[in-house]
Amino acid sequence: MTDSAVTSILFVCLGNICRSPLAEGVFIHLANRAEVDVRVDSAGTGSWHVGERPDSRALAVARAHGVELPGHARRVGASDMSDFDYVIAMDRSNLAHLAALRRSSHGSARLHLLREFDSEAGRNKDVPDPYYGGRRGFEECFRIVERSCRGLLESLNHPPAHAPSGESPR
Repeated sequence: MTDSAVTSILFVCLGNICRSPLAEGVFIHLANRAEVDVRVDSAGTGSWHVGERPDSRALAVARAHGVELPGHARRVGASDMSDFDYVIAMDRSNLAHLAALRRSSHGSARLHLLREFDSEAGRNKDVPDPYYGGRRGFEECFRIVERSCRGLLESLNHPPAHAPSGESPR
């Protein structure tokens, strides 16, 4: 983990052009409004879109909500498991990939699913991938990501006495 007093968070999805850039942009937006100093980035478990800007539909829905998406797609790497305090996956498949990467890299990042912080998630902890859908899917994804990022920000301000499911305390 980083030695800095600033909390660092990496959001991860499959291609890093839809869900994780939305989470990165939304979290930066919320943290700035709350005047919370954080370092935020996003990445993908796959390399198909490395170097590309987020999907145009993700950019449009973010812009419609006053959120900027600052990054370009990149692939998550072993060093991320030590460079970030939290690595937040968009779904269970991404989480499994990240858990294996953390084990092999001996990193210390805390791994979570984003929807662990969504008060409306119920049993479904995956953020649905809007890539093959239309505007409605991106709007739904934005609402889920925004709720979850609000919960994550709140949890950073008031950490639980125990770790969320699937994560062992450090």
